[in-house]
Amino acid sequence: MSTPSTVAADAQRQAAALATLLDAVRRRRAEFDARQAISDDVIELMKAAGVYRALVARRFGGEERAPSDFLRLIERISIADGSAGWVASFGFAAVYLSALPVATLEQIYARTPDVVFAGGIFPPQPAPAVAGGVRVSGRWAWGSGATGADLIGVGIKTDDGTEGGLPRIAVMPRERVRISENWEVNGLKGTGSHDIVVEDVVVPLEWTFVRGGASTLETPLFRYPSMALAAQVLAVVGLGVARAALDEIRSIAGERTSITGAPALGERAYVQTEIAKSEAALRSARAFFYEATDEAFSRLEAGDALDRNGVNLLRLASSHAARTGAEVARSVYTISGTTGIFTEHPIARFMQDAIVVPQHAFLSEGTWQNAGRVFLGLGTPPGFP
Repeated sequence: MSTPSTVAADAQRQAAALATLLDAVRRRRAEFDARQAISDDVIELMKAAGVYRALVARRFGGEERAPSDFLRLIERISIADGSAGWVASFGFAAVYLSALPVATLEQIYARTPDVVFAGGIFPPQPAPAVAGGVRVSGRWAWGSGATGADLIGVGIKTDDGTEGGLPRIAVMPRERVRISENWEVNGLKGTGSHDIVVEDVVVPLEWTFVRGGASTLETPLFRYPSMALAAQVLAVVGLGVARAALDEIRSIAGERTSITGAPALGERAYVQTEIAKSEAALRSARAFFYEATDEAFSRLEAGDALDRNGVNLLRLASSHAARTGAEVARSVYTISGTTGIFTEHPIARFMQDAIVVPQHAFLSEGTWQNAGRVFLGLGTPPGFP
């Protein structure tokens, strides 16, 4: 049984672990880019900091924290490094996985709540029924964080058609898959979003679930809309990277002199104006983002259900956060002049990382139209909102 003193001690240990993680991430950003993945020992630091147990149910030894608490954690990591924040964001997968049968979840968390899940969903591959489950083979793109995962999920299509337009995910141990290292990109280089290859693995049906399907757990966190949360954990990376970009330009604005004799950056009117506009834009997007999150979770804690419009606000706030983060980072890059054009300069990395975020399907241009259709009472594709 926990006592106030043990709870306080645990909180202190986790805070110290988070400080260690953030320090390592800041120092090793170039290493992540070069490796095209977050190093295994840093994944262990994420576990120590509570990233992967944060949203695991208490009945399995997790912390079952509020969504906004987890999102703020990912935002802090993203300020230190966007790729690390992106990989850490998949700690939210505990909510995805809660659509599995309880007996399967008990097996997953039997040893520890610090289980790392990653995977690739598209394109879903046919998985015919065989003795013992379904036979899974194929290749999937966008396997962010798979190199450091314990469990891998891949998108499948089964013969029974129970998915309702949403992909079914087959879950298997990391050692049953092969990672095809082909992540050659300009931003978020360290996410290790390589292809995943599976060859003739039989997965029991009780180790499959419909992405976005109803949870088998009943507490408020697991009634929170998982597809909306999937978009939020990525969008908040953009907020963190944009904050890092603004902090960086402010730190160098007074020191940056021009070889042409022009005033230092901080003395230029257009720089002052753009920094002020960017600060206002970022804080506004962030406020909307967390306001929508806290309002939704408060309703669930009160025992109410979220209606379609409530879920739509979560999706809209996510798209807006991702777009704003990219715009702020791009503005910082522009006003930095020639300083930001160098490959190894932080401002160049911030811009490249931030502009990747709204390219994701959960946050792309089409999500704005879908949000508008919900406001107008029109139909939307499966999974939205």
